[in-house]
Parts: sequence; structure tokens; C-alpha cells
Amino acid sequence: MTASALEFKPESANSLMKEVMERSGQNLTACYQCRRCAAGCPVGEETGFVTPDLLIRMVAFGDREQALNNQLVWKCVSCYTCGTRCPNDIQTARITETIKKMSKEAHLEALNHKVAHFHKSFTDAGLGRGRVNEMAFMTFYEIKNTITEIKKLNFNNIYRELKQQSKLGLSLHKLKRMHFGFQSAKGRKELKRLYKMQDKIRG
Repeated sequence: MTASALEFKPESANSLMKEVMERSGQNLTACYQCRRCAAGCPVGEETGFVTPDLLIRMVAFGDREQALNNQLVWKCVSCYTCGTRCPNDIQTARITETIKKMSKEAHLEALNHKVAHFHKSFTDAGLGRGRVNEMAFMTFYEIKNTITEIKKLNFNNIYRELKQQSKLGLSLHKLKRMHFGFQSAKGRKELKRLYKMQDKIRG
């Protein structure tokens, strides 16, 4: 899925730009579209070629619909390659994180529900016990995926997914790379407090 032509919307351009800059802490006006971030983005081909520079342009144009609803927002892996390459030190990964949160607040459905479920399940598993346990993480993930597929009546997808993940899980267990026990880390309450604090700071 590639991005459609951008439409300049002066009535919302300033407000959207201001909101994203305040919440992300990044100066988007410093971007002069050199595209160094695009050249280094490892997921560029997986996002319909919606690259960090294009995301900034969407915001600058005031195109809230495309800015909040594109593949890059959900498939960005926060590797910070874009920020490292940027001559003006714009950390675009923080911009995608901010826009992802804005998308959730607007109750927009993720273009790829599996990516959204993966993100949420990973966070929940880590906060629950202070460390990510593979079994807890994948259990959360598969439950969320299954519920989504049931709503869409995609029962064949459910069967294929569960079959594939079951084989993978058993293989990892045989190799002693996945454990069925649940271990907890110390300081879980402190971890949750820091997460909530950071979440509040970001937006």
C-alpha cells in the first residue's frame, strides 16, 4: 500500500505541526527533505515506501488522515537509523511513536492489526512481570489475533496461525529456547511507575 497524493490543508497544518512537535519534542521545521532518513530506513519497502521524510511532510501539509493512518506508524522498529543520519538531529522514531499514540487516541484501526497486537502484547507482558516471558507474550498476542479474526469470520486464518505458532513454540521448547514457567523480575511496581511517567511525558 503506497501513500496517495498529499493534500495541503492550511486550516489544520499549523495545529497538527504544533501538536506533533510539542508531544514528540522534535523540531519538524528543521527538516529540509534531504531524504537521508529514507535511504537508511530498514522497513521502507514494508511500509508502502512511506518513509520518515514523507511522514514529516504529511504533518507539515496538515494531512491528519494520512499522517495518523499509514504503515510506517505501525511498522517502525525504532532503530533510530533515521535520527543518526539526520543532519539536523531530528529523531523521527519519536515522531512515529507520538503519531501512533495519536492514532490510538483517535480510535483508528491499525492498517495491520497483527503489528498493533504485537506491540500491545509485548508491552503488557513486560509490565506484568517486569520482564518479557515468551509464553505470556505469545499467549496475549494470539488471543488478540484470534479475537480479531473471529470478528472478521476468518476461521481459516485462525487455524493456520495457531498451527504455525504451535509448531514454532514446540520446536523452541525442544531446543530449550522457550520455557513454560513464568518468572518475575524485582521492582515491577517501579517499572510500571516509570512507564506511566514516560507515557505522560510523551503525551
